[in-house]
Amino acid sequence: MPAACKVVQIAHDIHWVGVEDWNRRSFDAVMDLPYGTSYNAYLVRGREKIALVDTVQASFGDELMQKVRQVVDPGRIDYLVMNHAEPDHAGSIPVVMAAAPGAKLLASEKGVEMARVFFQVPAERMQAMQDGGEIDLGGKRLRFVAAPWLHWPETMFSFAVEDGVLFTCDFFGAHLASDLLFADEVGGAVLPEAKLYYAVIMMPYAKMASAGLDKAVALQPSIIAPGHGPVWRSPKPVIDAIEQWTRGPLLKKAIIPYVTMWGSTRRMAEVVTASLSGEGIETIPYDLSVTDLARLARDLVDTSAVVMGSPTVLGTVHPLIANAASMVRLLRPRARIGAFFGSYGWGGGAAAQAKATLESVKMQVVDSVDVKGPPGQADLERLAVLGKNVASKITGATAPE
Repeated sequence: MPAACKVVQIAHDIHWVGVEDWNRRSFDAVMDLPYGTSYNAYLVRGREKIALVDTVQASFGDELMQKVRQVVDPGRIDYLVMNHAEPDHAGSIPVVMAAAPGAKLLASEKGVEMARVFFQVPAERMQAMQDGGEIDLGGKRLRFVAAPWLHWPETMFSFAVEDGVLFTCDFFGAHLASDLLFADEVGGAVLPEAKLYYAVIMMPYAKMASAGLDKAVALQPSIIAPGHGPVWRSPKPVIDAIEQWTRGPLLKKAIIPYVTMWGSTRRMAEVVTASLSGEGIETIPYDLSVTDLARLARDLVDTSAVVMGSPTVLGTVHPLIANAASMVRLLRPRARIGAFFGSYGWGGGAAAQAKATLESVKMQVVDSVDVKGPPGQADLERLAVLGKNVASKITGATAPE
């Protein structure tokens, strides 16, 4: 069977009917996708009724329906569950509703309103599901669990009670296309991509992610089936990872995003990196002229400190640092330690701007070294002290809040 037509049974009468988007290379114009992605949908068959959990991006609607037809006549679908209204998961709702004229769309109350606005689903073909509400398919129950802000306000989980399969849409997801469906088959690439996905999509909602994790764990799922990436038929690794990312101890780690124009700031970054490393701190310098910001975002998940380095450009930070600073503000990492180093020619300004950015996300700026011209020996010594000061703060700041 061609890979594009593959259907995979993940539990008794529960089939993955999603699609792989091998060629997608960017998501939300924010995240590069070196491995592409998948849009996962799941067909759940009871003795009496059939439910389709989520759909796929609209451009893959025909492929979705081809896969559904391998299992059932689409006209027999009784329920279409919309866990999340974003178009990569809900874009094929019109196709499914047309193919299944008797089907009713199930969503949260906010989801029902979004389905009306985004996909023009008529009110008489929708039903709002309350937190803890269930439908009985005949030997299989689907229970709905409110999971707001993971990562939109309408999101919910669906749980196949008898089979222990938890459908979480974006939560527990990863942008990773593979002809192997299960995470334990895919191997080592999964958790790094899941961490990147968490960083860019879920980290701004870390408190809600922590609450969502508790709800998921309370259900004791045997399988976690997300909306992107591999299915977790042994969920413990990803549960433990989300636990660490949301509320576990931060690592003894510092990241150093920096930009250099004529080499001064690079030399400063080298000294700060060496100083921090010498104190036993994992230190990752990022030259932003060659760095994918999404990878920087992944390290923001568990870093204790952010040390920015920038020359002054027109009275403020370099545009690449400004872009990284904007990302830090948007993603709201748990790190609470900040510092700055930089250089200027005749008038400064970058230091004050960087300090304001770091403080805006509740970081304490423990040191700042701003040098006129190339750094001299005394400046390099000050930079070494900056590294030691940051390291000292990290050593006492790695416990969770």
